[in-house]
Parts: sequence; C-alpha cells; structure tokens
Amino acid sequence: MTANRPYIPEVHKHERRRLRWQDFTSSTTRSAMIMLVAAIVAVIVANTPVYPAFLEFWHADVTLGVGNVVRHMSLAHIVNDVLMAIFFLLVGLEIKYEVVAGDLSNPRQALLPVVAAFGGVLAPIVIYLALNGGTSTASGWGVPTATDIAFALGVLSLLGDRVPNGLKVFLSTLAVADDIIAILVIAIFYGQSPSLPWLAAAGLVMVGLIVLNRTHTYSLWPYAILGVALWYCVFMSGVHSTIAGVLLAFTIPCTTNVDASKFPEWSEKKLRQANEALDPSNLVITQNAFLAPIGELSRVARQAVPPALRLSHRLDPWVYFLILPIFALTNADVSLTGLSAEALFGSPVLLGVACGLVFGKPIGVMLASFLVVKLKLASLPEGVNWLQMFGASVLAGVGFTMAIFVANLAFTSDEIITVAKAGILLASIVAGTAGFIVLRFATRSAGETKPSQAD
Repeated sequence: MTANRPYIPEVHKHERRRLRWQDFTSSTTRSAMIMLVAAIVAVIVANTPVYPAFLEFWHADVTLGVGNVVRHMSLAHIVNDVLMAIFFLLVGLEIKYEVVAGDLSNPRQALLPVVAAFGGVLAPIVIYLALNGGTSTASGWGVPTATDIAFALGVLSLLGDRVPNGLKVFLSTLAVADDIIAILVIAIFYGQSPSLPWLAAAGLVMVGLIVLNRTHTYSLWPYAILGVALWYCVFMSGVHSTIAGVLLAFTIPCTTNVDASKFPEWSEKKLRQANEALDPSNLVITQNAFLAPIGELSRVARQAVPPALRLSHRLDPWVYFLILPIFALTNADVSLTGLSAEALFGSPVLLGVACGLVFGKPIGVMLASFLVVKLKLASLPEGVNWLQMFGASVLAGVGFTMAIFVANLAFTSDEIITVAKAGILLASIVAGTAGFIVLRFATRSAGETKPSQAD
C-alpha cells in the first residue's frame, strides 16, 4: 500500500449478496410478477378444498398491546391495517418527492397528468353509479378509481427503451396524482365515524412530528417512534389507520444539514487523515487516530442523504417484494364456489368495477388530456403521440392493489367483496394486456415513421 493511496477493502460475500439483492429488487417488472404470482396462488387456493384452512389461518387472532391496553386483530387485519400503513408511508414519501423535486414541482409540467388523473377518476365513478346508483352497492363507487402504479409501470417496463421517456413520466405522475386522490377518498368517505378524543391525540402527535421537522431533526428514529404512536391514535379514532403512513411521510425532511457542495472536499480530507494515521502492522481496533476520521466520515455520509430518501430506499424492497405480495395473497382470494356465471357476470358490481376500470379510465384520461392540450394549457410529452397516450390511459385501468383495498372498505358483504374482487382481477388482466398490445403497436408505428439518419 502506498502512502498517498487509501486502502479499499475487497467486497465480502455478504456485501456481494446485498448488492445482488439490491439489483434484484430495483426491478418494477420483478415486483409486479411476484405480486401477480401471489394473486394467482390466492385465486387457486380459494377454489380448492384447502380454502377453509386458508381462511382460518388469516383470521387467527393476534393480541397487540401491553397490560390492560390490548387489541385483538386477525392476521388479515394486521396485513391490511399495519403492513399496508407501511405501504402508504412509502406512497406518501413518493408523493412528497414528486411535489418537492419531481414532476409535480413544476405546475405547468404537472398539469397534464394531474388533470388526466382527475378525468380518470371521475369517468369510472359515472360508469359505476350508472349501473349501481340508488342501490345498496352504490357505496362501491370508489373501487374503480385507483391505478396500481406497480403493475402499470411493470407492464410498461416490458417494452423497454421503445417507450418514450415522456410517456413513462406521464404515467408515473398520473399514478402518483391518482394515489393522492385515492388517499383522500379513503380518508373522507371510507372511514368510520371518528372518535374526537383519539383524533385530538393524533393531532398532538402530528404537532410533535412537525416540531421534529421544524427543528431539523434528521435522525429517523424519533419519527419512527412518533409514527407508531400516530398509527395507534388514528387506528383507535375510526379513520382508516393507513392514513397515518401518509401523514408521517409528509413530516419526514427532504433536506439535510450537510452542505453538498463542500462534502466531496471535506470527505477527501478525512480520507487523507485516515490514510496517514493507518499503521498496517497493528490491529485497526487499537488505532484511534485512524478510526476517528473514518467514524466521522461514516456519520456525515449517512446524514448527507435526506431522511425521506434514506427511508424510501429502505422500504422499497420490503414493500414491493414482501408486503404487497402478502397483501395480494391475503386479499385476491376470489372463490367462485356457489356463484353461477350468470350471477357473477350479471352482477352490477362486477360490471361497474370492470367497465369503470377498462372503459372509464381510458375515456376519462383521454378526454381530460385532449381538453388540456386543445386549450393550450399544456402539450403532449416530448416524443409522445396520441396513440401512445391512449395505450398509457388503458394501462391506467390496472387497479389491483388500491382497488382491492377500497373494495374491502366499501362493502360489508363477503359475497359482494368477492364479486368486486373478481371484477378488479378481470379488469386488471384486460387493461394490462390491452395496454401492452396498444403500446407495442404504437411504439413500433412510431419507430417506422421516424426518418432514418440517411435521410
């Protein structure tokens, strides 16, 4: 080792495994496929003799709490109320990033996908209520309004570089705006009558989280502790507990106290100090002069990454490769036993959900987009034509995760929930397949009409 060159250790086996896992979990296609496999398994199990045992397992009681303050929840409720709160925390972090530094930070750039998202929510509601208005199932109007961002982007990624980047940005931003609307719908229309004392307690916890943010607290632990308290207060209030995840996300800082412009020079200085202090002939643990600058460099390097980004990176693989597949396994159990084809496909709930997603989404997205462009309030993304926009709008009809989540809140009858889930699965398959075909044709046509370099 030369005197002016820092020692770089070999990458150990566990580090190589971590890097391979990080590379594996960075793929939206893989996460969508794992969720799809989990949903298929749930549907198969739901139509076999082992289904009663499957239900018994997910409805087994678990006791949460300490002393006299305890709550009894089934495993299914833990998935839907606890694990999905973590999913909503990640959704909230993604929304905050888009608002602060992403495509939603530029009002003119965000106008087209945001207005398109509203159109893609209103049209399915109109279709659903046209088939279910004035009946006991009218409460399910929120089911066909949400786009599953993981599945939609997973299908889009199958087309690779043939899809213009502008179309990817449009669909991603539309899905984020769609998530915001879905969160508001869940919070306002699908909660129980709230308990004012528990809401007041949740408000106090939120004040504490805001104080942490305003006092520039960049450690994640204080937010995690108060986040658990916030979840419990919201859960006890009657408002759906997953909203706590979104509220927590909005308080986690997107900034850092490390000056990024000075960090590279400062870190090089610390590396030189460590290099000069290192004695290769002695154990590292005894070399305080070497460990001090290395420890300081490690601490500041962690702080240089904003807390919201650190947490998002940590949650990503757990949410998309564990929580959402478990949610699919728990909630995609469509049992067709005892349901005739006539009763199933003649149900206004199935027709409202399926038609809302398959037809309502593209109609609403396209009409809203066309209106914004024709009024010259915004223009189509660069390199994107109307056929590609139509393909993306069809993909917006993939409503798996959020739609199933809302269906569980909208209906009390197990049979109606099953029918709604059947409509969601059917619509998601049709929308995903049709969207892929349209975009495949649209990107191929766009490629054929481009002039060659020789021209």
